[in-house]
Amino acid sequence: MAKKKLRIDKSQCIGCGCCAGTYPDDITIGDDGLAELISGEGEEEAVGVCPVSAISLAE
Repeated sequence: MAKKKLRIDKSQCIGCGCCAGTYPDDITIGDDGLAELISGEGEEEAVGVCPVSAISLAE
């Protein structure tokens, strides 16, 4: 599946790790304990994995 540009709103992220656990090639947990994109792109389905809707498609 083609990767899309994603955005992570760190002000909403709770650092649960669901996204990084499900999409480890696209998302990691940074030194601050919050999710961050590895390359700025990821699977579109990652949007639905976040329990607090901190991940969205970039516009």
